[in-house]
Order: sequence, then C-alpha cells, then structure tokens
Amino acid sequence: MERNSKEAKQLVLQGNEACAKGAIYAGCRFFAGYPITPSTEIIEMMSSEMLEAGGSFIQMEDEIASACAIVGARWGGKKAMTATSGPGYTLMQEAIGYAAVTETPVVIVNVQRGGPSTGQPTLSSQQDIYQARYGSHGDYEIIVLAPSSVQEMYDFTIRAFELSERFRTPVILLADEVVGHMREKITVESGTKKIPGGKKSYVVSPQADFFQGEHTLVEGQLHDEGGRRIGHIPQESGEFIDKINRKIRDNVHFIADIDSWFMEDADVAIVAYGSVARPAQNAIKLARGIKDDRFSSRFRIVKNLIKRGVPTAIDKDYRNLKVGLIKINTVWPFPEDKLKQLTRNVDLVIVPEMNVGKYCREVERALKDKKVVSMPKTGGDIHTPRELLDEILKEVGVCE
Repeated sequence: MERNSKEAKQLVLQGNEACAKGAIYAGCRFFAGYPITPSTEIIEMMSSEMLEAGGSFIQMEDEIASACAIVGARWGGKKAMTATSGPGYTLMQEAIGYAAVTETPVVIVNVQRGGPSTGQPTLSSQQDIYQARYGSHGDYEIIVLAPSSVQEMYDFTIRAFELSERFRTPVILLADEVVGHMREKITVESGTKKIPGGKKSYVVSPQADFFQGEHTLVEGQLHDEGGRRIGHIPQESGEFIDKINRKIRDNVHFIADIDSWFMEDADVAIVAYGSVARPAQNAIKLARGIKDDRFSSRFRIVKNLIKRGVPTAIDKDYRNLKVGLIKINTVWPFPEDKLKQLTRNVDLVIVPEMNVGKYCREVERALKDKKVVSMPKTGGDIHTPRELLDEILKEVGVCE
C-alpha cells in the first residue's frame, strides 16, 4: 500500500483495532454489529471512531440484522461494514447472498475461532475457509482476503473496500484470533482515502447508482437490468448468474494477491495463509540456515542460544534445504495461475492450516503434478516453526 509520508504515523495497535482504523480511513461511515469474541474490539473501537468521523454506529440485536443493516446503508449512500466471528458469520450467510445478487459493495470481517457451534470462543482457527467461499446458497463468486499481521489487518481492510466498490460485491476479510489479538507497530494514514467505484454495475442498469435519483428495484430474486424478476425465464436467469460470476472470474489476475520468499530456487514450498504464514516464515529460515533477522525479531533469541552453545535446530550442518514460502493473501477467488507459476520448479508442496485440511484440496486440484502434503492442526493452537521444519525434514528424507 502506498503511503503519504506527511500524513502517515506509527501506532502500536491490536489487529482488531487496526481493522477499525483501516475502515475509517477507507471511508466507512456506517457500522452495524453485535459483540462476539474474538472480534469484539472492532465493534468497541468503531463505537467511538465512527462517531468522531461523522458516521453512524448501531449495535444490532443479532448478526442477521447487522448484515442486513449494512446492505441497506450502502444503498442509502454510505460505505458500510460489519464484524463478527464463527457463529455470527453463519447467521449472516443469507444476507451475504443477497448482497451478491443485488451487487451491493459491503465489507464483512470474520475473526475466526474454533467451531463447530459456539466451539472455542477464545482460541484461533481457520475452519471457516470454505464457508467464506460457499456459505450462502446458490452460485456466486466471492472475494476473500486473509491478513497475517496487524499491518495487513489495516491494509487489507482498505483493499476490501476498494475491491467491493470496484466489483460491486461483498468482500470478506477472513482474519483469525491470533491476528486479531496480537499487537504490533504499524503505519496508519490520516484523513480519508478516496475510493472510486468501478463500473456502476455489471447487471443493473448502468444509469442506476446509489442515491442518484433513479428508480431501480433492488431485488433479491434473479432480475434483469431494471430489477424485474426473471427467475421463471431459464435463459435470462442463466445469463444473470453468468454475469455476476464472470465479473470476479474474469478479473482474478487483478484481484489475486500473493507474497513469496525464496521461491526462485526452491525445491520445496510451503503454501500458507493468515496467521499460519508467520511460523512458516521462520520455518523456511530454519530450513535454509539463515542467520540474520529478515523475518522475525524472535530470531535474535536463536542467535543468542547459538552463542551460548545451546543446541538449536539452526546449528545443524544440513540446514541448506531449498525451501520457499508462498503466502496467499487473496484466498478467494483461488489464485490458480499465480500458484502454478510460482511452483513450476517445485517437487513438494506443504500446506499447513488450522483446520482439518481444507484449502489443501484446492492446492491439490491446481497442482496435480506435484506432491502436495496437508498439515492440518485443530484444537486452537497455531503451528510452530519447529513442527513445520520437522514435517519438511520428514518429507525430504532428512533425519536428525
């Protein structure tokens, strides 16, 4: 994200707080929500920040009402957002589908926790990865961003508003408890970012726009450009579904966002998203025997142990394994082409996730010519760098 050095300042924030700050900077002026761990800090900060920005904040009776309220607010002319966690996100699914079919640009934040049901209110997971893609009924495409740091909670919230306005669609910020509750020093901007809309519509009449005096019917059933129902006409209904899907599918090259480290010469790749990408960064550092501070301040601890003669994994002479990391920032739509390009010379791909191994199935589908190894973890704990390193060593046949 480009920064205006004159307006930027550094703050120590929690991930959830950074999300609220990013929304305000992106021009969000309506927030409706219902408190739920571990996303409550977003709602708490919005209750004051939104009013100071001249917007509206309302605590709704539940998450169903919250999701419906932001759809109505956006058609009333205000950029709008809500935030929740697993059980609340489940309740929002019908409204998310309604936003998709009515081409309503809204942002929904899901700070994931363990499930099913009320599950683990205070522990982290990535169990909602498929629900974020397929949660609402019917055929539709969705944009989902997965931050792995507090800075990304801020930056990705802004990008979520940019993408929602450009493609007139709901965008999901799929965070997790680890990222939501960690604190880091980040750079934030002052003022309000001007986010232009893209095409006024992909399906609705091009003359119709929010609060512009047009009289277009906002219709949840399949409809034509004027909002007239076409659900009883198979051909026109099929064309409608095709349009709202193609506006995402045809622009994956623009929407998809991936970061990578050491993939130029990698034989082994870790594919990760969200908070799991953090220990994955340290794991590839251990595997390669890198003795600098490129990725994490925690590496200083390892260096001090080496100086004191304490046995550490990084002190082994075999630590020159060519391992790289692919961090997927836009998990949906699935960035298949970019993933194939980055792994063209890789033989082994390891996919760690805080779930039973869901996103790995997409990686397997895309990389049929590679050995893809799922590394699931449930229970609320994030993978450790050592666990990831051990999996790498096992798969490549290196024994300590």
